[in-house]
Amino acid sequence: MENVIVNKNGVKFITFSKLNDIPFVKHGFSTKIGGISNGIYDSLNLGFKNGDTKTNITENIKRFTNAVGLDYMNLVISDQTHGNNIKVIRSGDKGKGFFRERDYSNIDGLVTNIKGIPLMTMFADCVPIFMVDTVKQVIAVSHAGWKGTKLKIGKKTVHSMIHEYGSNPKDIIAVIGPSIGKCCYEVDKKVVDEFNKNFNNTSEFISAKEKSKYKLNLWNANKIALKEAGLIDKNIMISNLCTSCNSDLFFSYRKEKGQTGRMGAIIQLI
Repeated sequence: MENVIVNKNGVKFITFSKLNDIPFVKHGFSTKIGGISNGIYDSLNLGFKNGDTKTNITENIKRFTNAVGLDYMNLVISDQTHGNNIKVIRSGDKGKGFFRERDYSNIDGLVTNIKGIPLMTMFADCVPIFMVDTVKQVIAVSHAGWKGTKLKIGKKTVHSMIHEYGSNPKDIIAVIGPSIGKCCYEVDKKVVDEFNKNFNNTSEFISAKEKSKYKLNLWNANKIALKEAGLIDKNIMISNLCTSCNSDLFFSYRKEKGQTGRMGAIIQLI
C-alpha cells in the first residue's frame, strides 16, 4: 500500500492507495501544514482540547475538510477519552462536535452507513484506524492510543459494524494510519503488564530493552486485534509512517512533550 501526500490549496494531507481504490469513499489524514495556528500549534491544529483558540481551530478544520472535498457542516467529531466506546452515527447527528453541541461523551470510535457525513477523530501519536465494509458500504474510524489498543478498540469497532449493519469481517478493509512507531515508543513494565492481560502473545509487538523498558509496536498490536475480529490479513494495511520520526510533517505528543497540536483522521461515504 502506498501513502499519498496531497497538497490542496496549501493544505497537506495523507491518503492511502487501498482506500483510494474504493469509489464510494473519501478520506484523509491531516498533517501540521496548511493552517493558521501559530506557536506550538503551527499550523494546522485541529484539536479543541489543547489550548489553541476556537477561531483558529474552526478555520483549520474547515480548510482540512474542504481540501479533502467534504462538507464541514455535516462533520461529526468524536469525544476521545482513550476508551473503547463506539458510536453509531445517524442522520440526526450531522454537525455534532463541530458546529453543534455533542450529546455524547467518551467516544473513541465512529461508525455509519449514511452518505454525506464525514467522521473525524483526533491524533498526535495515537493510532488512527480507518475501516470500510466494501459490500455493505459501512465506514468507521477509531482512535487507539496504548489504552485503546490494549482494549482492542479496532476489534470492538468491527463488532459494531457486524451488529449494526450485518457486516462480514472478510469484506472489511482496514488501514492503520500514521502514528508513533516502535522505533520511538518506549514504555515501562506497567504498560506491558496491562497488555499481557488482554493479549495472548505480546512478544509479537513488545520487545524488551534495558532497565525494565520496552519497545511497543502499536501497529502490530492493532493488526492482531483486527485479525481476531475476523479481518483477512491481506485486507489490513499499515502506513508505516511514524509521527515522531516525521515531526516536520506531523504533531507528536511524545516528541514535543505534550506541547503540540492534533491531526485529524476523516472518512465519508459519497
